[in-house]
Amino acid sequence: MRNFAAAIACSFLLIGAAALQAQETPKGEVAKYSFENSKVFPGTIRDYWVYVPKQYDPAKPACVFVCQDGIQYNAPAVFDELIAKKEMPVTIGVFVMHGRVKAQSDQALDRFNRSFEYDGLGDAYARFILDEIFPEVEKKKTADGREIKLSKDGNDRAIAGNSSGAICAFTAAWERPDAFRRVYSAIGTYVGLRGGQNYPTLIRKFEPKPIRILLVDGSNDNNIYGGDWWIANQAMERSLTFMGYEVEHVWTEGGQPWNQSGHSGKHATQLFPDAMRWIWKDYPKAVSVGKGSPQIQEILIPGEDWQLVGEGYKFTEGPAVNAKGEVFYNDVGASKTFKVGLDGKLTEFLADSKRGDGQAFGPDGRLYANAGATEQLLAWDADGKSTVFADGFKGNDLVARHDGSVYATAPFKTPNNSEVWYVSPNGEKKIVDTGLKFANGICCSPDQSLLYVADSRTHWVFSYQIQADGSLAHKQKYFHLHVRDVDEDSGVDGLRTDRDGRLWAATRMGLQVCDQPGRVNCIIPTPNGKLANLTFGGADFDTVYTCCGDKVYRRKVKVKGANGWAAPIKPGTPRL
Repeated sequence: MRNFAAAIACSFLLIGAAALQAQETPKGEVAKYSFENSKVFPGTIRDYWVYVPKQYDPAKPACVFVCQDGIQYNAPAVFDELIAKKEMPVTIGVFVMHGRVKAQSDQALDRFNRSFEYDGLGDAYARFILDEIFPEVEKKKTADGREIKLSKDGNDRAIAGNSSGAICAFTAAWERPDAFRRVYSAIGTYVGLRGGQNYPTLIRKFEPKPIRILLVDGSNDNNIYGGDWWIANQAMERSLTFMGYEVEHVWTEGGQPWNQSGHSGKHATQLFPDAMRWIWKDYPKAVSVGKGSPQIQEILIPGEDWQLVGEGYKFTEGPAVNAKGEVFYNDVGASKTFKVGLDGKLTEFLADSKRGDGQAFGPDGRLYANAGATEQLLAWDADGKSTVFADGFKGNDLVARHDGSVYATAPFKTPNNSEVWYVSPNGEKKIVDTGLKFANGICCSPDQSLLYVADSRTHWVFSYQIQADGSLAHKQKYFHLHVRDVDEDSGVDGLRTDRDGRLWAATRMGLQVCDQPGRVNCIIPTPNGKLANLTFGGADFDTVYTCCGDKVYRRKVKVKGANGWAAPIKPGTPRL
């Protein structure tokens, strides 16, 4: 147990309920409301309470504290005391009960939404609070007529809960760190009910986020069919510490009085005043971001963030880089191709790309592109003139190799039976694989001995050994990708390798960076949460360009891309 926990234990001798109820402390007001018009959780009804401190001035939007399961921890009285002592900022509390769908008669049971709303991963609950509850709160006024204005800065917002309410609080911050950055988690349900057991692994792989969290649990907590709460909370703390997060914990052993009741919020209530002091310490200083794992540190540059390249597109795809490091990408819906110069200047390269999709430069300097409108594989020269390199199939993505050959995916012909085509340097073509559900992104290993193909409707990237005649051998479900809890598959699309042999895969979860043995080491989200494809560009091929729906972003990294048109590179032996 850390010094923080020891300090809390000592503070119990000095701060009791009576002190918090001191007559001279200005008292805030608490009002109760109901809400039954949710679009995120349709059909639900619930109560919620709003606490407004006496010191609140509508001229300045207030900090916000959200709590699941209604009012917990004697929070209004604690807030009165801490705000009066300036030990936490002026904060409006929003205490929200879980929803239920009312039965249509007394002969039927309500549908209780607590586990669905709280234990589930994904951004639904965060959207519910941000898009539905907060706007309702800001429609209200205090008893003396003050308007309620909530800060929109994630650094000004805390969220808390017990048990399932605790994992719900963490999930809200995890999914939307722009909106919630301070978390109080008591007896958190990070176990196998609705995917919470995955958090300790995901925390270790995701690029760190600005989250401060206090974890509370004890050895007498639940150990049931879903998992062991005590072990799960320790695993969370270990992962957060490993990644450099602002994390503290208070663990209790079985003999301590507040741990006798097992899965209980009693201890969290006793801790709450000091927990809030720590959650809000150094405010308004921003919550820091951890440094990440060694694998993340190997590829990401500290302080280097995403930059917007262009926006306003219908759907971007097919990023490709030429020998100079200039990047070209398609707006498929508009049938246009754009070019990013080494100076960052964005220009239109093709006014009509024939609905160009996946594309790549060849060793001859031409841009090879799958043209959806004509169902041809076109080769575009520097002047924007095309010749047909191959036809007879509707390609999706492609890779051009150093020897002038091309591999292309063709998933559109037969459902769940995609084709992979090989086109020789002189234009002869043949099908070299079938059977993937939706063959999508494709690239080669840096030494060009292996072909990697993404199956979008699974969580796999397949690996093949390339034979001398262009055929493929030793097909294997090789790279094991993560899938968001709200999805049926990874949605893996574009693929690229770097010169050290890593595979970079564009997925719904973000860029999943795998080592050569096929394991995800890092996950790097994009700014708008969308991602279809990527390439390495710039003069040194050390800037990642990503196609993200209507936007394109770039980010400088520590590693350099391996290009299909370049001479093969043999990477070092992987760490096993």
